[in-house]
Formats: sequence, structure tokens, C-alpha cells
Amino acid sequence: MNAPAGADVADVAADGAIRSLNPSIRTIWTIKMAAFSVLLFLPALFYDLTHLFSSDAWLPFGALSGTVLVGGVLYCVAWPRLRYRAWGFALRPEELYMEHGVLQHVRTIVPLRRIQHVDVSQDLVEREFALGRLVVHTAGSRSSDVVIPGLPLSEAEAIRDKIKRFILEDPLTEEPV
Repeated sequence: MNAPAGADVADVAADGAIRSLNPSIRTIWTIKMAAFSVLLFLPALFYDLTHLFSSDAWLPFGALSGTVLVGGVLYCVAWPRLRYRAWGFALRPEELYMEHGVLQHVRTIVPLRRIQHVDVSQDLVEREFALGRLVVHTAGSRSSDVVIPGLPLSEAEAIRDKIKRFILEDPLTEEPV
């Protein structure tokens, strides 16, 4: 799944090899999952503390918050690694190919001529790691947005520009002379 370290966008399009995401995306996913886990842990801890001396508590002290804490840690450690290993993409001469999914493996092929516009976006955490997401908007109503996360910002912009050039030069969209 890994392309050579020096591979550029032209190499990706030329050989069509499946590429992995940038390894820093695992850290980003871990940070986001940890924030979600903390949001689940705090109410569980609040319940445990408010029912510490209560006789009508339905769980012993620490059972709920301990379970949420252990589950959250396992989720933050294991899930980003599994998710990273399941992700791959390739920009081929006339299509964008993606595969992802840990529990349900999804393979998506987007014909470049069906793409309407392409965005590169970053959230606050991605900005700190200089990574971005390539968002491809396609014609159609079902699953019309395709997202490739975890790309170095320069690579995401280069892929966006390459797709843009294909869309503008597509012979199927030109009027006959």
C-alpha cells in the first residue's frame, strides 16, 4: 500500500499504485477520539461521584467510569491503527480509486469526468500537522462527496490541481467545432 517516499502526484497517476495516507493522520485520529472519549468519561465520572454514598446506586463506585475509561483508552490506541491500515487511494489517469473501512471494507471508484469540483480543507488539528483533506464533489445525489483524509497539504493541493486540469481539458465536455 505504500508508495516510495519520493513519489509525487505524477508518479501516483502513472502507475496507479495504491497509496497510504500520511502516518501523522493516526495521531490526529487519536487526538479526536481521545476528545470524544473524555466527553463520554466526564458524565460517567459525574454519575459515580454523585452516587458515591447513595444506597440506590445501581452500579458500584467506579464501575461505570472505569469501564468508559478502559474502553476509551482501547478505542484511542487500537482504532486509529486499524483505520490507517485500511485506507488507501490512487489517482489514475481517468479515475480516483479509494478503499477504506475496518469493519466494512469499501472500494470507491470516482470517474474524473463525473467530478464537479474539488476542495482541500483542514480543521484545527490537521492544520497543526500540515495535513489536509481532499474533498471531491461528484455529480449525483448518493454519496456525492468523497473525502481522502490525511494528505500532506502540498500533495492534496497538487492532486486537486491535477484533477482540475483534467476537468478543464476533458474532451467530452468540449463543444464540437
